[in-house]
Amino acid sequence: MTRKIEPAKSFGQCTSQLMAINDALDILRGKWKIQIIGSLIFGKKRFKEMQREVNGITSRMLSKELKELEINELVLRTVHDTIPVSVQYELTEYGKTLDHVIEELHAWGVKHRKRIIRKRG
Repeated sequence: MTRKIEPAKSFGQCTSQLMAINDALDILRGKWKIQIIGSLIFGKKRFKEMQREVNGITSRMLSKELKELEINELVLRTVHDTIPVSVQYELTEYGKTLDHVIEELHAWGVKHRKRIIRKRG
């Protein structure tokens, strides 16, 4: 179910809405973070699993993005005492609150792709 954002009734409300959007974008900004979260929505993953799923990301960039997501309490990193050491990543309960955002982006992306292909075809 899509929720409509009510139009701002005053300058202060508009500024407040834009500030909240900016805060969200600061955390999710970039090419990779939303894709990483989208991968983790399907469950716990090891580093290499995510790297295979998030097409084109380098290990250095994946490591950097995972650290930032962990700092922002969206991803939990668990080190298992195995030989060799294995590390798993999963969404925190807080990270799972982005599920509907990812679903909406997916739905919009599918519609957009169809629209553009139809116009070109």
